[in-house]
Amino acid sequence: MLSGKMKFNNKKNMKIGIIGGNGMLGKDLSLLLTSRGFELSVFCYPEYDITKEVDLHKITQTTDIIINCAAYTAVDKAEIDIEECYAINAEAVGKLGQYSAEAGKYLIHVSTDFVFGNNAIEPLNEDSPTNPVGVYGTSKLEGELLLKQTGVQHSIIRIEWTYGVNGENFISKILSLASRSDELKVVNDQVGSPTSTLDVAKVIFFFIENKVRGLFHFAAKGYVSRYEVACNVFDILGVKKNIIPCSSSIFPTPAKRPLNSRFDCSKIDKILDYERPFWKDSLKKYLCCDLSH
Repeated sequence: MLSGKMKFNNKKNMKIGIIGGNGMLGKDLSLLLTSRGFELSVFCYPEYDITKEVDLHKITQTTDIIINCAAYTAVDKAEIDIEECYAINAEAVGKLGQYSAEAGKYLIHVSTDFVFGNNAIEPLNEDSPTNPVGVYGTSKLEGELLLKQTGVQHSIIRIEWTYGVNGENFISKILSLASRSDELKVVNDQVGSPTSTLDVAKVIFFFIENKVRGLFHFAAKGYVSRYEVACNVFDILGVKKNIIPCSSSIFPTPAKRPLNSRFDCSKIDKILDYERPFWKDSLKKYLCCDLSH
């Protein structure tokens, strides 16, 4: 796997396109790149539909670097909406890679921990066997494979358990539930790293600046269960809630969730020029700063 980096020097003349720029990550990334002086184009559905080749052609012809944040992320709905899920997460990604390669563009694609279905406890690196347990994860893995086959200059960043102010996420959901009840049941057998979209945006900025290539895992430092995340949220806020740990089997869903989302991020640590944040630090910043506005 190639994982080199080449510094860009002419930022002012470089046009960056963000596909899915109206999503939780896309909005944070747009704000960061604009603040750093990049010329930015944001491509959002329905004006731009990545399942349409004419729109992919427009995107790749009008930008120098493309970041694909777009995805079909309705994990449970994907189990019945299989065709659309694959069209967005797999087929469109392959076509995007093809058009980007033909135009000589650099592409950053965002993927997910759902490509794994490993229920053990060992951290998962980029070479760990993939074994998605649902349509969503399978479609995202297929998108990665199709992208690689195009030969485009690219990087793939797998992220997990993301949260931010611009979209619904695990943190916002438990806060909403807590506003209606003093008692919450939260699963304690799903383990990973809650990761701020602000931190992901910073990594993507680094990839753009250095034209990093290859497959990478990125998450905040440390591993924690969903239950422990919930407990920390209310500890940080100083709110007393009765949080009850339980098994995922208590909440049956159409799509299974991976129990082990422990990312081994040693590969990306070797190239970043800063230290990955600890999950508690980013969570505290999100709760105490971002939610106050």
